[in-house]
Amino acid sequence: MTKIWNESGFVTGDPWIIETEEMKAGPDEKAILSLDAFLEKAAGTNETGLGVLVNPADDVRRLEGHLDRLALVAVAFPAFNDGRAFSHASLLRSRLKFSGEVRAVGDVLIDQVPLMLRCGIDSFAVSNATALKRLAENRLPGIPVHYQPTARPAQDVNSYSWRRRA
Repeated sequence: MTKIWNESGFVTGDPWIIETEEMKAGPDEKAILSLDAFLEKAAGTNETGLGVLVNPADDVRRLEGHLDRLALVAVAFPAFNDGRAFSHASLLRSRLKFSGEVRAVGDVLIDQVPLMLRCGIDSFAVSNATALKRLAENRLPGIPVHYQPTARPAQDVNSYSWRRRA
């Protein structure tokens, strides 16, 4: 079972559904469309509040010019060792200045959640039993020292620019 989590806790009544050939959003649900389906819909309507799924091989820059119409961008983690969605989230936040919700979907593991938060991901579709348990207990692993810049501002502004403490 998949649950949606953000830093406030588990979300109840989340309306977002990733549309596939087999599954379509119902009347009280919102569709998360594939990138191509979203761009096709965006070309034919001025609708806002839309959702899009960005897969690892997709070019997230194709969303430029349409970000004001999006309420949610889901970035896919198909396997724990495929980190391209980290780059997608970082690009959305830092270069494209997307301020809506960025959600991690797929293989979301507890050890990666703090890193995903640093990249600008703010909600998570979690199905991993260990991750669900640890999130319910509010037990996120820490990252005491990091060297790379982030979509989130560093906590310690007095540290070296190349070494930041969380």
